[in-house]
Amino acid sequence: MAEPIRVAIVDDHPVFRMGMAGLLGSLDGITVVAQAADAAQALAMEPGSADVVLMDLNLGHDSGIETTRELLRRDPGVRVLVVTMREDDESVVACMRVGASGYLLKGASPDEVERAVRAVANGEVILGPAVAARAVAALTSGRTSARVPFPELTDREREVLDLVARGFDNLSIARRMVLSPKTVRNHVSNILTKLGVPDRSAAIVRAREGGLGTD
Repeated sequence: MAEPIRVAIVDDHPVFRMGMAGLLGSLDGITVVAQAADAAQALAMEPGSADVVLMDLNLGHDSGIETTRELLRRDPGVRVLVVTMREDDESVVACMRVGASGYLLKGASPDEVERAVRAVANGEVILGPAVAARAVAALTSGRTSARVPFPELTDREREVLDLVARGFDNLSIARRMVLSPKTVRNHVSNILTKLGVPDRSAAIVRAREGGLGTD
């Protein structure tokens, strides 16, 4: 008898997690082994404990894209199936580029979810029908990556990074964006973490390499 597909669910909405766990737990050959509400809980899972991870992109203050990247670095054998409300091309392409094996919208039917989990566990790459055509076009054209640098950042973080790369200090950025200095500091800290750079100077270099901070 084949071993069941072990699934972990990462989503910051408990009702969605419970509903998805109930659906998957009712299916033959699939068992839910873990649930996580944020990046820290997801990354605390023992490598090798799950075959497929269902990943939301909005995890409170955490990025599902960055969490996927780090999860696959720690556990290269796991398959990540993104299940999200976001259907924009940039999110789809960013997820596939960091190594996700599938992308579904939360409006997917139970049958679509089941097929996607089984396909991803089998080593296939699957996109929900609502996003497949646009994602293929974006990946083949290369227009998305050129239009939106650093897709792992939020729009606000990307705007802050652009101003940092232009030489503005935190106080100037706060005034320009009508934010508190503390909020700007938090954005800068998140940017450094997501880009994997040690300090502001390194972030500026990365930003300019990516086309930010220049007119």
